[in-house]
Formats: sequence, C-alpha cells, structure tokens
Amino acid sequence: MPPAVKAWLDDALVQNNFSRYELLSAELGKRGFGISKSSLHNYGQNFEERLKALRLVTEQARAVVQAAPDEDGAVNDALVRLTQEKMFSILTEMHVDPDDVDLPKLARAVAELGKASVAQKRWQAEARKQALTDAANEAVEAAKSTGLTDEAAEQIRKRILGMK
Repeated sequence: MPPAVKAWLDDALVQNNFSRYELLSAELGKRGFGISKSSLHNYGQNFEERLKALRLVTEQARAVVQAAPDEDGAVNDALVRLTQEKMFSILTEMHVDPDDVDLPKLARAVAELGKASVAQKRWQAEARKQALTDAANEAVEAAKSTGLTDEAAEQIRKRILGMK
C-alpha cells in the first residue's frame, strides 16, 4: 500500500475511533485495494495498541520530568539510547517485511539520534565547565574577602579548574 493511502487509512482509523471497518474496506476497494473488514480490524487493533502505548509513554515521560527535573540531560540521554537500541533491534531482527521498512528514513533517524546525542554531550560538558568556572570564581572572591592575596586566590582558582 502506498504511503499516502496508508497515512489516509491511519488517519481514518483514528477519526472513526477504530470502528466502521466495513466503510473503510469499501473506500479502500474504491481506491483499488481489496482488504477485508476483518483484516482491517486486525490492523486497526494493532495500530490502536501502539497508539495507546505511545500515549502512555508520553504521559509517563512528562510525569518523570515534572517529578525530577533533568538538569544534566540524563532522561534525554536515556531516551536517545533506548531509541537507538529499538532501531538496532528492528534492523537486526527484521521481523517486518523489508519492503515495509523505509531504510533511508530509518538511516536518517539514526543519524539524527547520533547528532542529538553529540549535542547533548556537548551541552553537558559546557554546563559542567560553566559550573566549575562559576565555583572557581566564587572561591576566589571568598578567598579575597578573607584577606588572601590575589596570587593565592589565583592559585586556588587554577587548582579548581585543573590548571597548574
């Protein structure tokens, strides 16, 4: 089935609340696809379950983020890794018809995940560096306020930043 027809079918299933399979079967027949209402029902049930699972995961992710704000990006990092693992499983197991898998699209998704992971790591490194710099600057100010010399305070700053 061409992607445009499949997209129409998926949209129609959602709009019809996963019912009216006879009507959908007839419409597909008009479009040149002879698919029985029972086959559509099986497909619709599977699609509905995946949609429910996606909604549940989305709600759970929102709840996790609200309960534990992720300043280090750990949730995002875990999500990237989980998605990469699932895509790898799809590629290695290939329990689906290879003709149904859009490999260029899958490859782009993997590449985008890689970019997201690199960007996440870069952001984490920059955030750690900034936090360390802020801590070093605060230590220098505190040291100076107690009467430490500028040279001694600078040595403290360098040690905090890992410089010799």
